[in-house]
Amino acid sequence: MNKKQIGGLVIAAILFIMVGVSSVLTNTWSEKILKESMGELLTEVDGFNPPSGDYIAIVTVQGTIQEQTETGVFDVPVGYQHITTLDYIDNLMDDSDNKGILLYVDSPGGTVYESEELYLKLKEYKEETGRPIWDYMAHYAASGGYMISMAADKIYANPNTTTGSIGVIMSGFDMTGLYEKLGIRYFSITSGEYKDSSKMTEEQIAIYQEQVDEYYNKFVGIVSEGRGMEDAAVRAIADGRVYTASQALEKGLIDEISLYEDMTAAMSSELGVYQFYEQERELDFFTSLFAKIESVIPKSEAQILKETAAEMESGVPMYYAEQLR
Repeated sequence: MNKKQIGGLVIAAILFIMVGVSSVLTNTWSEKILKESMGELLTEVDGFNPPSGDYIAIVTVQGTIQEQTETGVFDVPVGYQHITTLDYIDNLMDDSDNKGILLYVDSPGGTVYESEELYLKLKEYKEETGRPIWDYMAHYAASGGYMISMAADKIYANPNTTTGSIGVIMSGFDMTGLYEKLGIRYFSITSGEYKDSSKMTEEQIAIYQEQVDEYYNKFVGIVSEGRGMEDAAVRAIADGRVYTASQALEKGLIDEISLYEDMTAAMSSELGVYQFYEQERELDFFTSLFAKIESVIPKSEAQILKETAAEMESGVPMYYAEQLR
């Protein structure tokens, strides 16, 4: 063997040892989590480790409200985590030290399913516990982000908040023109004339329009109940447009314009509780390390286009502010 071959073997051996060590440590950490989660209902494993004494819980909804995707061993959850948030609220309901929720919303909305499920979970919290929910709108609280705010007793918005966008959107791509240009022939064998939606007919558009209208009517009803407004009054301002904080206040969509610090002070004063708690998800060393490495690797144009299409043009009904893309 020459020196280069020997050097290559040494490097390979070092890498093999490093991978083995990381695997052992990761497995040990996973076993620790499993044992702890089996032993207690509320544990530090799922991030729920509230302080002793009375406290107000901060529930943060940041980013697109959507289905929680599964993550790999070294993946770091990014943005809104749906199942984690629902479990967090369940834990709060079971904790008598919790005296209320501060719902912090910084979201342009999301899917119909997850938006309404979160709204109903917040309503359940209020009905089961009798504790209040105060809402604070940050950069955005539009469409689905506005819907979930309807569970709150009081709604505060930052002076520069964008909110409203009460409506539903369902979108997709018609790729037939591109296929023809590229010489690609698309075909499908279906059991019915409305099964294939690759090229939408007027009849198919009318079918989906009925579904969008149904979700829209539900959204209007939720706003009407949450804000104590007549159905007609909501429909008059629920044409999909977004509003500034001052416009939203004028139209009765929010209660006050305030900085976050002033809002928390007002909530503490009214509830007589001065301790706030927000659930955090603890990450192990290797997860954090691999996440940092992944963040510096540039994405290809194809990856960016694929991710954008999957997120924004999914073909499912969305309570989403199209203007905030």
